[in-house]
Amino acid sequence: MNQSQSMSDTLKQDFCLADGTYLLSHSVGRPLISAQQAFGEAFWAPWQQSNIEPWQQWLAIITDFQHALARLFHHQADAFCPQVNLSSGLTKLVMSIPRLQRRNSVILMSEIDFPSMGFAIKKAIPDCEIRFIPKQLDITNEAVWQSHINEDVDLVFISHVYSNTGQQAPIRHIINHAKLQGCLSLIDVAQSAGIIPINLSELNPDFMIGSSVKWLCSGPGAAYLWINPWQLENCRPQDVGWFSHENPFEFDIHHFSYHPSALRFWGGTPSIAPYAIATNSLQYFHRIGIEHLRQHNQQMIQKLTKALVDFTVSPRDASRQSATVILDFGARQQHIMTMLKKHNISVDARNMGIRVSPHIYTDADDIHTFIDRIQAEY
Repeated sequence: MNQSQSMSDTLKQDFCLADGTYLLSHSVGRPLISAQQAFGEAFWAPWQQSNIEPWQQWLAIITDFQHALARLFHHQADAFCPQVNLSSGLTKLVMSIPRLQRRNSVILMSEIDFPSMGFAIKKAIPDCEIRFIPKQLDITNEAVWQSHINEDVDLVFISHVYSNTGQQAPIRHIINHAKLQGCLSLIDVAQSAGIIPINLSELNPDFMIGSSVKWLCSGPGAAYLWINPWQLENCRPQDVGWFSHENPFEFDIHHFSYHPSALRFWGGTPSIAPYAIATNSLQYFHRIGIEHLRQHNQQMIQKLTKALVDFTVSPRDASRQSATVILDFGARQQHIMTMLKKHNISVDARNMGIRVSPHIYTDADDIHTFIDRIQAEY
């Protein structure tokens, strides 16, 4: 048994795992057992300790969340702003950038991006032109991106990982080429945060959006927006509230001045509870190390793809591979899904195939169980 597998067996007891095999972390990561206690101590306890309003203690949760994100993504805490979800954060962001408000601004996306992102952009800036990289092109190929990024593109939207195809975009190359062409860059890390290492100080994109519901195992509601500090003064959010103000407690309706940090995107009275859970999870994964999480994920993926190579349609090269394997069983797809459900193996399916995602709580026995069930059908 290798070190990664041994640690996985030990850590498995830290998560809320029901009977069966859970391989759905690309959708919703399983929560930590400690989440309930962490939530109680951070969010509930201040209500019980006195009759004083708990805002001072609650806002400390947000500060802790920002610092946890800073450790995860290797950047400064005040460049992060909590958001309720990615679509909301994206809407606020694109509406704040003057360059995108001019008529016929151009935004480049892929046809395999998560649809919500395209919906949000088009409604937020209806006069923009969204150009799509055709879905049949290889989004992991640097040359594909280079052929579509030119000087008339204002913003390049990059999903680090594509949830339905198991592909990883070459974000470093894309960001660098966008800079050479004078384009802004925005990366969506919803499917990679917490499982693929990301260093914002090295990558240096203009913007990033992400969430905590998947590999960070925090449930919905703890999304975030990151603004490169050198872009901050160019951003003038329209969807604001008292927590977007430089002094939320000034209470002067005749005066508004943007918060000097990314918190200018915060808006009105903030949600607190999801961030108490997310901060606990982020701190837990920081102790383990994202590099270790990725190593374990790839070891489990290699077992899967080696045994089921004839059905694997997602990339097998690590640099092009997400944390999810896509398996296509053709005409037998629905039969396989029914069989897996019968045996309490949790996966899902999209247009390219069945999605399978091993996390740190996935051990070799889980993978072998999955493989054995599939091979028994052939």
